[in-house]
Amino acid sequence: MSPSSQPAFLPQFCFSTTALKDFLRLSRSAIDDTITPNLNALVTPAQAGFDPSSSTTLARPVHRHIIAPGSCRTFRDSVLFPSWQSRSDILDYCADVATSPDPDDPEAVLRETESARDRDRIIDERLDPYSARFSPREARTQVLAGIVRSERSRRLLVFDGDEEGVTI
Repeated sequence: MSPSSQPAFLPQFCFSTTALKDFLRLSRSAIDDTITPNLNALVTPAQAGFDPSSSTTLARPVHRHIIAPGSCRTFRDSVLFPSWQSRSDILDYCADVATSPDPDDPEAVLRETESARDRDRIIDERLDPYSARFSPREARTQVLAGIVRSERSRRLLVFDGDEEGVTI
């Protein structure tokens, strides 16, 4: 994709984890979950016309429909790969955002306050064995990094890390 045609991503899109997850989920459901119906739509209708005797039996025909290789390549190159590439681009961008400093983090002050309060606590485990527990809030960059890792893991499970092996 050329730099002028690449959409401009904003960090707010990545930090809106609901929007990011919804985009990825909708992209998968619109493209990945419809591969079979889309390929079936590429089958050329019967060239010989309708045969009335074909409706006299309940058995399915044993012959398989062959999809034109050019149609498959076009579908793969114009629908599948661009969609997968846009998802990869967004995940790469969000991974960069997750590893960059976040000076605009709205919860940074709150996390610092909680950490300071935790350091000042007096812990007596004899009175309360759970008093030493402290669960700090995750920075939004850490949350985003977790989402990106999860999505990349899902992608590796589906593609086994090799989109070039997709043959249609």
